[in-house]
Amino acid sequence: MPPIIHQMQSIIDYIEEHLKEELTAQELAQKIGYSTFHFYKLFYQYAGSPVMDYILKRRLQHAIFEISQGKKIIQAALEYGFETHSGFTKAFKKCFGSPPRLYSMHCPPSLPLKPNLASLHEKNVGGVLLQPKILETKTISAIGYLYHFTDHEAVYTRDAPAFWSWDWNDGQIETNLYQALAPISHGEYCINMKNEEQGGFSYLFALSCPDSACVPDTMARLILPPSLYAVFQTPKVLPADFAESIRGTWRYIIEDWLPLSPYEVSEQAYDFEFYDELCHHWLHEKICMSIYLPISLKTD
Repeated sequence: MPPIIHQMQSIIDYIEEHLKEELTAQELAQKIGYSTFHFYKLFYQYAGSPVMDYILKRRLQHAIFEISQGKKIIQAALEYGFETHSGFTKAFKKCFGSPPRLYSMHCPPSLPLKPNLASLHEKNVGGVLLQPKILETKTISAIGYLYHFTDHEAVYTRDAPAFWSWDWNDGQIETNLYQALAPISHGEYCINMKNEEQGGFSYLFALSCPDSACVPDTMARLILPPSLYAVFQTPKVLPADFAESIRGTWRYIIEDWLPLSPYEVSEQAYDFEFYDELCHHWLHEKICMSIYLPISLKTD
């Protein structure tokens, strides 16, 4: 394990212990003997996030946990360095996609996992995975190409190779989808389905389309009903590391996050991967995508 991993972990540990205090990049850099400029670069490289953005998100995660335990929003906001209720709410909604009060209805009743850089490095994730967004999706009408993957040893779709790592004929499949369906919004769904009849799995590589859209003869439609999801965004990585980052993120979800969360995988919905403009390597130096895991509260 590179020594720098241990140095960055010591910084992450320090941040965790001092979230309610003022923290600066200069102070953190001095603790491990780097210039502020060099520290910025190293933290981003190994944590996958600018250091001050990371601190902000960890404060929000801890604040929402305390709110879920009964603390008033304004009290938690002030303790974690937000001057106003509205400032905290705005920052939280930008980070997690919903207001604090709505999010706290689904917030895990346990502290957010402290990132373990050594474990994340071993999984080739590409950075720190933070608390997922918990949200309820609306009905999704997906139309696309259906592919079959046979692996009788795979128990879940997430045990099979990520569809993104397959040969996509240099993007021709994606191009064909958009030309045939002309959707209103951009974004591709890779929906994972266990194939009980044939064994293995079926993957629907699809776009979201109106219910009235016609289904071409070579494609299939799948309706995803409203469901509760934990949404994980992979850390931003170079295109060459993208597929490995997706696989590592799945490992983190299954091996680290799920066992310690109050949730279990819902068998009433589909897990899927979602790719939008953030994964376009011709637009961004580093790219990412989102994994949607259907969840329900664990029952004893």
